[in-house]
Amino acid sequence: MKCRHCDQPLQHLFLDLGYAPPSNAYLMASDLSRPEKHYPLRVCVCVHCWLVQTEDYAQADELFSSDYAYFSSTSSTWLRHAADYVKDMTSHLGLGRYSFVLEVASNDGYLLRNFVAAGVPCLGIEPTASTAAAAEALGVPVLREFFGETLGRRLAQEGRQADLIAGNNVYAHVPDINDFTRGLKAALKPQGTITLEFPHLMRLIEHKQFDTIYHEHFSYLSLHTVSRIFAAAGLRVFDVQELPTHGGSLRIHGCHQDDPRIRTAAAAGVLDAEVRLGLQDLDCYQGFQAHADRIKNSLLAFLIEQKNAGRTVAAYGAAAKGNTLLNYAGVRPDLLSFVCDAAAAKQNKFMPGSHIPILSPAALREKRPDYLIILPWNLSTEVAHEHAYIKEWGGRFVVAMPEIRILEG
Repeated sequence: MKCRHCDQPLQHLFLDLGYAPPSNAYLMASDLSRPEKHYPLRVCVCVHCWLVQTEDYAQADELFSSDYAYFSSTSSTWLRHAADYVKDMTSHLGLGRYSFVLEVASNDGYLLRNFVAAGVPCLGIEPTASTAAAAEALGVPVLREFFGETLGRRLAQEGRQADLIAGNNVYAHVPDINDFTRGLKAALKPQGTITLEFPHLMRLIEHKQFDTIYHEHFSYLSLHTVSRIFAAAGLRVFDVQELPTHGGSLRIHGCHQDDPRIRTAAAAGVLDAEVRLGLQDLDCYQGFQAHADRIKNSLLAFLIEQKNAGRTVAAYGAAAKGNTLLNYAGVRPDLLSFVCDAAAAKQNKFMPGSHIPILSPAALREKRPDYLIILPWNLSTEVAHEHAYIKEWGGRFVVAMPEIRILEG
């Protein structure tokens, strides 16, 4: 395989998580007696441009199908994050009724609904029918296509270049990152602004967040590498914000190469921090496998200990993070009886690979587990607050990353 950005041969393995199904390929009961597709989940690092990337096996149309079950609006924290972003960008860029905002991977309208409410014309690009329909029900106009250079050029020819192009947690999901970036350039007005949010590779390595690796994430991104990818497309990163979302993310601000805006001190600071951590040094990536194995073994030891003691363990959040962790650890319903999730689209289905049943959060009061593992650990505060009632029967919250920890208080 060659690097998805610079086309150089990939020779260095970063992490091998064995074989797993796509992390959002939830199963119906009728699927349990049928073969289930598994793909190698191996991640390599390119020593030429330092793009960290999954090996090429799964296809995008298999990963992001019409019944894709991830709905952004199920998290109140994420809804507030989106509303704050819209307020800030509207003020900063002076957006109004003569502006045009484009969001790539607009999901269920969690973000653009705020622009609709503010009277700012907008368009969502969303290929998955289930989430696109939810957005349209909120009054958000949606184009049901995958985004790339062809679509970007078509929007430009139709006179629909954007003052602001937003992309939250999509940049890592695109198999052809160069084509996607050229699409951003084509769809951007001459003085327009691009903002992209994505989990920061530096934080993944620093905090051992191997469960953020799954097939739907084709790339794991540093500011250094994103700056290179932008430059190759005729774009430029001029500012960056460090965010706490998803365990540590970047929001980069980009523009055309000839835009007069200068690079900020914040952007220079992140680039310097990446160099200090060693993100442009192969030694930084070697040895990460041992961290993943230690976390996996600790989770298994905890689950076996509770089973031997006659205590019950359930989990909260049928999210991609959890699927990566559970499948790598080989956890099955004998050790983890169920996972509950607030998204109706996931309830009464089964986790891919592990076949653990997914129930409504109402099941917690009925089944009264002794421990509840919060799989989306980045939302642990929110989840623990919303379900604090488990303490009524002595239930306790647990997170597994970057180590098994019982939450106090």
